[in-house]
Amino acid sequence: MPDLLRFSELATEYDLRRAIIKAGQLCYQQGLMPSNNGNISVRSGEGNFLITPSGYCKGRLDLSDLLLINEQGEIVKAHPRRKLRVSSETPMHLEVYRQRPEVQAVIHAHPVHATALTVADIPFPIDILPEVLEGLGPVPTTRFALPSSEDNALAIREHIRGHNAILIRNHGAISYGKNLDEAINHMERLESVARTVVLAMGLGKVNRLPAELMPALVELNKKLFGGMNEG
Repeated sequence: MPDLLRFSELATEYDLRRAIIKAGQLCYQQGLMPSNNGNISVRSGEGNFLITPSGYCKGRLDLSDLLLINEQGEIVKAHPRRKLRVSSETPMHLEVYRQRPEVQAVIHAHPVHATALTVADIPFPIDILPEVLEGLGPVPTTRFALPSSEDNALAIREHIRGHNAILIRNHGAISYGKNLDEAINHMERLESVARTVVLAMGLGKVNRLPAELMPALVELNKKLFGGMNEG
């Protein structure tokens, strides 16, 4: 399974379809994409992308459900006998691919605890758990954007280059990486950290990491991610 998600440039369209199906099952099982929420995409060569269709549960997809689209979000290939629609969140995916040529996979999910932080207007913390800077990097929160519109792409635009994941205010999150394994890891870590923070806040006092430890963690983040922004 991990190898399926860690596809290379030599992966065939069939391999990529299988990887998306597996990623959808994992995200659904972990509650990152409840109901028919969220969407998953990968680069598919020749300027095209494979992406999950609108209105379908990502945990119950079939290989033929996936859409092949171009850089304008237009359908290039789809099931010939079914009326499948491109997700309204497609512009977000395409915006990430335009800004980050090295990115091969994008996930938009609805992690409950991470989203709850945005609803409560609490910034995602980088100074509570060391794994934030060790394995993810800082996570910004966008302004509120109109769901299912091009506005979501505009809202994340300024944050894409300097981060591996972005919280979309009162809506969800988007993460990306060199393959689906990396993109999922970022989303899982985002939600795990947020859940820990929410639980700690419910228990009472939240202890922050020692201030003297932060410079070393920032330097480690630079080595791992090439120097992400600190906020």
